Amino acid sequence: MKISKLVGKRVKETPNNATIKSHILLLRAGYIKQVGAGIFSLLPPAQRVSLKIQKIIREEMNKIGGQEVLFPVVMPRELWDMSGRYSSIKEEMVRFKDRTGHDMLLGMTHEEAAVHMMMNTATSHEDLPVMIYQIQTKFRDEARPRGGLIRVREFTMKDAYSFHTSQEDLDVYYKKVYDTYIRIYKRLGFKNFVVVEGDNGIMGGKVSHEYMEVTDVGEDSLVICPKCGYSSNMEVAVSVKDENDHTIAGEKEEVFTGNAHTIEEVCKFLEIDAKHTAKAVCYKTATDGKLVIAFLRGDHEINESKLAKQVKSELEAVDVEEEFSLPAGNIGMLNLNVPEGSHIFFDLSLKGLENLVTGANKKDFHIKNVSMTRDLPDVNYVDISLVKQGEKCVRCGETLNLTRGIEIGNIFQLGTKYTKAMGMKVNMPDGSAKEPIMGCYGIGIGRCLASIVEEKADDKGLIWPMTIAPWQVYLCPLRLDNENVSAIADELYKKMEEAGMEVLFDDRNVSAGIKLTDSELMGMPIRVVISPKTLSNGTAEVTMRGNEKEPLFIPIGELIPELKVMIQDEIDDIEEYANGKNN
Repeated sequence: MKISKLVGKRVKETPNNATIKSHILLLRAGYIKQVGAGIFSLLPPAQRVSLKIQKIIREEMNKIGGQEVLFPVVMPRELWDMSGRYSSIKEEMVRFKDRTGHDMLLGMTHEEAAVHMMMNTATSHEDLPVMIYQIQTKFRDEARPRGGLIRVREFTMKDAYSFHTSQEDLDVYYKKVYDTYIRIYKRLGFKNFVVVEGDNGIMGGKVSHEYMEVTDVGEDSLVICPKCGYSSNMEVAVSVKDENDHTIAGEKEEVFTGNAHTIEEVCKFLEIDAKHTAKAVCYKTATDGKLVIAFLRGDHEINESKLAKQVKSELEAVDVEEEFSLPAGNIGMLNLNVPEGSHIFFDLSLKGLENLVTGANKKDFHIKNVSMTRDLPDVNYVDISLVKQGEKCVRCGETLNLTRGIEIGNIFQLGTKYTKAMGMKVNMPDGSAKEPIMGCYGIGIGRCLASIVEEKADDKGLIWPMTIAPWQVYLCPLRLDNENVSAIADELYKKMEEAGMEVLFDDRNVSAGIKLTDSELMGMPIRVVISPKTLSNGTAEVTMRGNEKEPLFIPIGELIPELKVMIQDEIDDIEEYANGKNN
């Protein structure tokens, strides 16, 4: 490809509203262009990267028996009514009516379509197990798209669905996909990724894992044990809570706290530490509007995902004073008067604690010297708080590390959530009929593209692994007004393409500074510079992007075979890493 004909321009300035590295560099290097909030066009370089990512994914999915299919982007309401998700999913789903007035939707995920495809297609246990997958455009109306391709509304992903007749069979295949995903990410060039226990969210099911690129710009909070390898998304992470003192409490005493309502205000007013308080966090259920109150230690934060699982409903904000006549800022654990059917929870962080301050359940007052063992002896404790820095691993007792990550893939054990709801059954050997057990496996193509940039890029620009680089070689002739340089550059470009190399030829008659800067910005793995100076010695200057080693000066006559070796060596290194030979 000649760069003079390449669609897209490179710019020096940081684009408006771009704050993270991948977003900035992909815009500056002419890889993506924003169409709307969370909606991007991929220009030729990004599309080439995307197609290479897809190629690797297809190869690996096919190796474990996957069969590629294609589901529709637009689906009728009835399909999602069968699973119940047409009503349960809120604003994220785009709904519309066709010209006949029929309710339709844009696919944001395809579990329903997968089950629909297999119904009356797989009818016997002999038809299973089977895995079908697609690479498809989806649309999810994200409330806060950000970070370029990291969080978008329209996106391309690989989603796969497996069907099994037993949990044991699913477990075996799930582990096979688990390992295959690790191989995929290594083949894409990722080094700094981890697998964590995940939250199933709207997908349902019980077992899930998320593949996370560890980076400070990630949206997900991760909890990782440096000793035993325990790793989890913060939404489902567990820990051994840090110790609090257990000094026996004095007599309960109601104290005036006036306008002190937040934990910070109460602590300042009473001159105590937040770990000696119990706070109330209030919601209502989205399903039936029931009051939800979660009590936890004042220096801990509520884990909404865990709490939602306890009540089996999404949570909504609530005005407790207006809707339930409770004194906001003074709600406490003792003498709590709430409507019948309310959900009251006590977090593990409170277990066994003494000398706590809690709300008095009347305006302007709190109660101090509350003892959990003395005053609330029959409380059942649940884990509904976020893991804190410094807490211990539940497996080995080591201090946990908290970090951040970008989710680049996930796998779920869905069970029979969708097959049962949609009425899919297969005949078993004993003559009975059984709902197949499902697994679901997703990889975000655009997120992988952006996340590899977050991991690899430097201050100068992009750095692509050889396996997914849009072009393998950046041919950079300097001084094209020199006839010798021009002639040799044209001849090299022709021979490189004939040799099967992927070459981006900078055929512009611009300054050396512009060419060298653009080559670093665009991130091709190998740069070949020829100039009057190098040709005076009969050589080309060859550098590896991101490699601090001195450049190589290779004779022109040996250049193409040497480049082929360099390219293959880079690919072989990545493949060996993916196979676990040089981890």
